[in-house]
Amino acid sequence: MHAPPTAPRTRHRTRALGFAALAVAMLMSVPTAQTAFGEEVQAVPGGGDLGPNVHVFDPSTPDIQGKVDEIFKKQESAQFGSDRYALMFKPGTYDDINAQIGFYTQIAGLGLNPNDTTFNGDVTVDAGWFDGNATQNFWRSAENLTLNPVSGTNRWAVSQAAPFRRMHVKGGLNLAPDGYGWASGGYIADSKIDGEVGPYSQQQWYTRDSSVGGWGNGVWNMTFSGVEGAPANSFPEPPYTTLDTTPISREKPFLYLDGDDYKVFVPEKRENARGVSWANGTPAGESIPLDQFYVVKEGADAATINAAVEQGLHLLFTPGVYHVDETININRADTVALGLGLATIIPDNGVTAIKVGDVSGVKLAGLLVDAGPVNSETLIEVGPENASADHSANPTSLQDVFVRIGGAGPGKATTSIVVNSDDTIIDHTWVWRADHGEGWGWETNRADYGVRVNGDDVLATGLFVEHFNKYDVEWYGERGRTIFFQNEKAYDAPNQEAIQNGDTKGYAAYRVDDSVEQHEGWGMGSYCYYNVDPTIIQGHGFKAPVKPGVKFHSLLVVSLGGNGQYEHVINDVGSPTSGPDTIPSQVVNFP
Repeated sequence: MHAPPTAPRTRHRTRALGFAALAVAMLMSVPTAQTAFGEEVQAVPGGGDLGPNVHVFDPSTPDIQGKVDEIFKKQESAQFGSDRYALMFKPGTYDDINAQIGFYTQIAGLGLNPNDTTFNGDVTVDAGWFDGNATQNFWRSAENLTLNPVSGTNRWAVSQAAPFRRMHVKGGLNLAPDGYGWASGGYIADSKIDGEVGPYSQQQWYTRDSSVGGWGNGVWNMTFSGVEGAPANSFPEPPYTTLDTTPISREKPFLYLDGDDYKVFVPEKRENARGVSWANGTPAGESIPLDQFYVVKEGADAATINAAVEQGLHLLFTPGVYHVDETININRADTVALGLGLATIIPDNGVTAIKVGDVSGVKLAGLLVDAGPVNSETLIEVGPENASADHSANPTSLQDVFVRIGGAGPGKATTSIVVNSDDTIIDHTWVWRADHGEGWGWETNRADYGVRVNGDDVLATGLFVEHFNKYDVEWYGERGRTIFFQNEKAYDAPNQEAIQNGDTKGYAAYRVDDSVEQHEGWGMGSYCYYNVDPTIIQGHGFKAPVKPGVKFHSLLVVSLGGNGQYEHVINDVGSPTSGPDTIPSQVVNFP
């Protein structure tokens, strides 16, 4: 991969050429397809069953609670386990349910509207497995359900990579564990909480295009965009950053039942969105029948996955772990690649796991990419180098797409995600170089860069990027925007010399290149916890050129327990952190 540009770029947009969609229905009716050399090969079939790790319930299913409890018992503390599950509930009403959700478990309703599937009960995440500390409650999700909580308040005590999407809670929502131990940041989208949301000890949170009956408190960074009932903008005290609308959003695709037929609903793009997409019933969008998907199951290889895409099929990854020895290439506009149950892709032999062409409307969603032991230069690439097509009418989106380097075993990647295509939407990602588990250490899971954005007009809503050896985020494209950023610098830096960046003490968590003329960010925090060498000094959390078009709102840095210190918040602006207290240093607006 070429080094990033160091001089201002001149980008000339070109309109992507239109092309006819492949006739998927025709492909379904013939058993063979032709290669470029004319020989016939077996066509990849679309549709089929959802595999053994998707459990589908209806209100008459016997002992639902017993099955849900059985899976939770297996997954409660299986932080780096290999099992993956999706618990899917057909439309109807379910009484006396308490679905506790552990690692690598997705729970979802199968209606077109969250109100189609109602629990008189709860969907619960707590932290009993970790002595009441919720800071490692990762990799799980709740989607497309209505809850009538037994106590009046549902508990969802999570940290990163645990989205709460398209949910309707007819009561309150508690984001902290029992006993109010720490929790470290999460995400709500397209959800309606009739009562109050109580963060309590939750350190930071991002809520998008939703409705809340109230918001209880804030610790360091609570950010809202397009949220009816959100508190007024008041950062830093209370630490609320509130935007009336979200400039551009498109909700995540989801599986649902149309009668007895499975389909995937793909919501339309919204501009200046506010409130849920489903308030008036059926949201705007497109339904795609399951027979237009290659239903990927464990054991599938990259060659078959690529053949399916080339054939004109979308991808539905069932819960499982997938090793790929070649890159999954998605070069067809509007392709949906949707994972269920935290479907996990591991690249072997140092390949890039997923590459998306410079085409419009690709949707990557619900996937975890886990770096392999052989270094990959990149793990996900959106658009080739120097991509220039205009995708503003139909952006590519990444939603609940997570990356992990180490933790489940040794893993290495130079750069995790590279976005070259213009107009891309990054909606909720956690890009994580492991700081615990197995296969981690300053060089063991070496990963220099988290996210690099070269494309113009890229929007990130809910950007969680942590622990990289150098820059966590680098931004080279024009007119980039980030709404909510959460970061911790690498815990395991052995000494000051290891992080020294020329004359600068440490690499910024979020760096906008000097060539950039326009960029804007809201609600952004970087934290340090240098527990190997607590004397390490980090020069600043953020770095950006001082130009009229480069603006930041509600920035903060925190030294956790005094393990390392920041000298400034952004560039040379902002007071230093000092001492053992976790009181943030803040900059309300820059410049």
